[in-house]
Amino acid sequence: MQDAPQPATMPDTDVSQPWDKDNQAWWDWYVSLADNEEEITAFEAAPPLPDVPLPSDEAVIAELAEPYPLTGEDVAFFQENGFIKLKGVFSPGAVLKLRGELVRLLEAEFGADIDGGVQDRFLSLEMVWPDNPLLRAYVLSPRVAKICADLLRVPAVRLYHDNVLSKEPGCGRTPWHFDDHHFPLDSHDVVTAWAPAQAIPLAMGPLAFAHPIDVWKLVDAVAFEKSGTNYDRGVAETFARNNVAVDETPFEIGEVSFHHNLNFHTAARNRTDRSRVVLANTYYADGARIVDSPTMVSGDWQKFMPGVGPGDVAASPLNPVCWPVGDAAGSRDE
Repeated sequence: MQDAPQPATMPDTDVSQPWDKDNQAWWDWYVSLADNEEEITAFEAAPPLPDVPLPSDEAVIAELAEPYPLTGEDVAFFQENGFIKLKGVFSPGAVLKLRGELVRLLEAEFGADIDGGVQDRFLSLEMVWPDNPLLRAYVLSPRVAKICADLLRVPAVRLYHDNVLSKEPGCGRTPWHFDDHHFPLDSHDVVTAWAPAQAIPLAMGPLAFAHPIDVWKLVDAVAFEKSGTNYDRGVAETFARNNVAVDETPFEIGEVSFHHNLNFHTAARNRTDRSRVVLANTYYADGARIVDSPTMVSGDWQKFMPGVGPGDVAASPLNPVCWPVGDAAGSRDE
């Protein structure tokens, strides 16, 4: 007598519950959702870091307060495509200064050498700026915040939070996603400044952006699953069927990308022998509120906005107005 057929396992798409672990556990979970190819057996040598003198803290602070020459064409490109890569946002010295501090923090937190001491992991730290004056200059940078405000075409932006990300040698892909459901904000005026702390060749896994911005509509019906790789695979297959354009290009030293919360993006494996260290800061239009029902995909969001609840204006002391500088007149935090 044959056994009765077993019912197919239903995909688990219920993400309504809040996240109940820390941010590192969130990243460990999230990268597990990526569809990966075979394991890496040999690592490529990463290009050497530039041999330039390190600027003083004061010089970095002054540099990051100067405006960046953003053009009308830059803003139009971002509005159409949901991302832009801008060269020379940081000087090479400022990038190396940033890398040294991020590596120090990562090694202190995880007890292992960055650039070879850990493999196959995606390491993260967040909320480092309140207690670190040097990193505060990068995270609250008037230069970066003004770029974000201008790209979004809004008068003022607040910080959501910083994120130190280190994709270690051998670490797999970051799955296809957009950030709209990561941030529990009721606004689409949200942008992430993704600042590499070294050059990123193709073998290291730079961010890759699908465009134009409205390609998210093609995959709106693909159900997000909280286990397995079906969502990542479904998005990739849908984009391939529709010949969606993807920008996957290296990052030069000092180049920073800015992506909208509706832009779909991914990143390949790190096939090099160096950690892909990045400082990713997210900013949003002042006046946005918290959605009524944040989900587990928003992670530990209350850590980033203490004392703020669903439906409230998103404006805790840890979410300062970063642009305009020193001007609280436009802040709508009542």
